[in-house]
Amino acid sequence: MTIGDHLSSLYRLPSHTFPGPDAPTDKLPEPDAVAWRISSEVYDSNEDWPDAFARFCAAVDTTRVRAVIVGAWQEAYDSDPHAVIAALRAARDRFPALRALFLGDMVMEECEISWINQTDVGPLLAAFPQLEEFGVRGGSGLGFTALEHTALRRLVVETGGLPAEVVRGIGASDLPALEHLDLWLGTPDYGGNSEVADLEPILSGARLPRLRHLALRNSEMQDAVAAAVAAAPVVDRLEVLDLSMGVLTDEGAVALLGGQPLTHLKKLDLHHHYLSKPVEERVRETLEPAGVEVDLDRDDAEEDTEDDGTVWRYVAVGE
Repeated sequence: MTIGDHLSSLYRLPSHTFPGPDAPTDKLPEPDAVAWRISSEVYDSNEDWPDAFARFCAAVDTTRVRAVIVGAWQEAYDSDPHAVIAALRAARDRFPALRALFLGDMVMEECEISWINQTDVGPLLAAFPQLEEFGVRGGSGLGFTALEHTALRRLVVETGGLPAEVVRGIGASDLPALEHLDLWLGTPDYGGNSEVADLEPILSGARLPRLRHLALRNSEMQDAVAAAVAAAPVVDRLEVLDLSMGVLTDEGAVALLGGQPLTHLKKLDLHHHYLSKPVEERVRETLEPAGVEVDLDRDDAEEDTEDDGTVWRYVAVGE
């Protein structure tokens, strides 16, 4: 699976793409009615992203803007968004109402997820202490400096391979308001070099007292993640546990069911999995009578078997 659609919404606001340099801007939505998607072109761009952002700031009452989606920037496959982040940080005083920001909303035709070059996003979060939602797509070069952010309620990191230092940086951060954490761990082929031990600060929940939705997904090591989650202190406070999109087999699911009870959950999401039918039924029979919504859609999970019997299984989003 690849990412074929741009974000349709952010901060419960429908996304709206700010017009290009040759398009009129006299019939724009109200500033606080949409999530503004500001984009350049990855290939052969006639306008750099900071210039598009400058036009946006001139055309829209930025004091009322609540959500911004950063789309493509020029040569994202080869250039990180330091100029994008610099422009946003320089304009932070002009966005007193900004509560949501997403960095790197690109689809496969623009730049495959693991081709997107990123950088340390810690300074961007620090520049907007009132942000309640932050998301980023792309793991190449991604950094996350450990920080304290008292307003952030939702953090999403979408990658085909999440660097271990990012996992550690998030785990070392103090995020007392965080309710929703979504990490796409990915594969070593695309830089996903974290281990289960790197997740321990997150699984302990010590710095995440309000966490209710935890997604640790799109991982080759999904069985090991499931086994660690089975005994994780944070699970007791969760409403949604998401271990989807990865290489989850019977081993991981049985370990998960053999740990602490999950019947308090509202939802367990395991879609895109590699479970046998008997284990699927065991998951349903254990949780659905207690009112837990269980997603066991196999999605596009497929196996390849070599002549020597080697079985290859794949995460949902890699390249």
